[in-house]
Amino acid sequence: MAAATPAFPRGSGAPDIVVGPLDLAARVDEALAVQAVAFGLSQDEIDVRRHIVLRHLDDPRARALGATTPEGRLAGFVYGLPNNRAHWWSTVVEPYLRATGSEGWLDDSFVITELHVHPDFQQRGIGRSLITTVTDAVDQPRSILSAIDTESPARGLYRSLGYQDLARRVGFPGAPRPYAVMGAPLPLRRGR
Repeated sequence: MAAATPAFPRGSGAPDIVVGPLDLAARVDEALAVQAVAFGLSQDEIDVRRHIVLRHLDDPRARALGATTPEGRLAGFVYGLPNNRAHWWSTVVEPYLRATGSEGWLDDSFVITELHVHPDFQQRGIGRSLITTVTDAVDQPRSILSAIDTESPARGLYRSLGYQDLARRVGFPGAPRPYAVMGAPLPLRRGR
């Protein structure tokens, strides 16, 4: 992957943030701290997710990017990998996608596994830069992800990039709220 470069034009609201490769295994605790604040996770949930992230990173096709401040603070991160129908996430969403005629999206797609920006840095284009940069570097023709099934800034961002709902009211075991599975052709749409 290319070296880190400033990802934001002048006047974007985040001129000092740099998006670039992230050694997520080395900074997993810092990344999960960002996720915990952005997503409201308990320590038990963080502990479970730590193992999941590290297991995903065993796949050599996994890609991770971070958004860092000049001081090196992690303001946000994204990671994902090519979808594998044998992975837990795919086995959960597959029946929902089949019911909507969207099951084919599970093939030849790049899954955005996590995308989180610390609340102190939200609404500055950082999430947009992270997701477009990571998907620009993959070989798959499309991307899929899941997001809490409610109208939110995250869902608005995904729609602006070309993601459309493939299935809604998706229940993940242990999740208190339903999710939507969304998909978009790559490259992602630019502009707002």
